Amino acid sequence: MQRSNAVQRDGKRVCLSVVIPVFNEQENVQPVYAQLKEVLEQLGRSYEIIFVDDGSWDDTFHLLHDLHQRDRQVKVVKLRRNFGQTPAMSAGFDLARGDIVITMDGDLQNDPTDIPRLLERMAEGYDVVSGWR
Repeated sequence: MQRSNAVQRDGKRVCLSVVIPVFNEQENVQPVYAQLKEVLEQLGRSYEIIFVDDGSWDDTFHLLHDLHQRDRQVKVVKLRRNFGQTPAMSAGFDLARGDIVITMDGDLQNDPTDIPRLLERMAEGYDVVSGWR
């Protein structure tokens, strides 16, 4: 999804928003974050990572909260109960400020290293680019 005039609350422009719905993903939070952060840093564009906790009852939210405390580019939304992937994505889209919004699963079914290829296709003029898993 591409947006125009995306600006963070602090007035800085954001190029990429990555929205990740999670549900009971405590084992995956750190690996997803680490791999995604590495890819996003290499791109040299401004970004934010938005995790949406879809009512997890394990330690997912606490781990996400700790990530946010260490890295302010990480945003966290906690839904009060499990609503499902589509409403969780919608909550993330509502918060996203990036010109381009990328969605990922919280269990690394989507490889963060594919992001540069998706962006290359968008640079060719496509409005929507989708991966295949």
